[in-house]
Amino acid sequence: MEWLLYFDLFGVFVFALSGGFDGAKYHLDLLGILVLALATSLGGGIMRDAILGVHPPAAFTNETYFFTAMAAGLVAFFFANRVERHMDYVRVADAIGLGVFAAIGAATAVYHQLGWVGVVLMSILTATGGGVIRDLLVREIPMILRADFYASAAIIGGVMYMVLHYEGVPQTYCIALSAIAATVSRFIAMRFNVSLPQARR
Repeated sequence: MEWLLYFDLFGVFVFALSGGFDGAKYHLDLLGILVLALATSLGGGIMRDAILGVHPPAAFTNETYFFTAMAAGLVAFFFANRVERHMDYVRVADAIGLGVFAAIGAATAVYHQLGWVGVVLMSILTATGGGVIRDLLVREIPMILRADFYASAAIIGGVMYMVLHYEGVPQTYCIALSAIAATVSRFIAMRFNVSLPQARR
């Protein structure tokens, strides 16, 4: 459906923006920022499609994904001088991208007839896979491995999608509400410093 493509492209844009801003934080050049933008926005979806047997992945068959990510990367590059003063924008963009991709991942998994566990795992992978690649490229511990409430928000989005799907809610509302659930969960975690417990040392 065309609206689903636009929803996916919105997620690509905000995640690429997040990746590009992260590159600016590390003072990368134009190419470095674009690489991080592409990796952050397309990495999770490519891994998901590879696991589900979608060959070639959607990011390679529709050039709109590539150009959308590149456009967001350029926005991040040209506004790099404002990044350090407005890091909240980076976190907001990342949270929105997380919610959108968690919902898209769940919808794609349901389309391929996966069960509850598969749907939630694809939701996590789609939402966090690109971020893992981004963090590894800049030699950071991936966010999903820290105490941060990140992958947990994607889990909430995936579970929300499945609950609504089994209740017979139309796909449009399933995607929108699960994206909102994941994004709001992430916002709450950022606002109140919610995190999972760490091992005692």
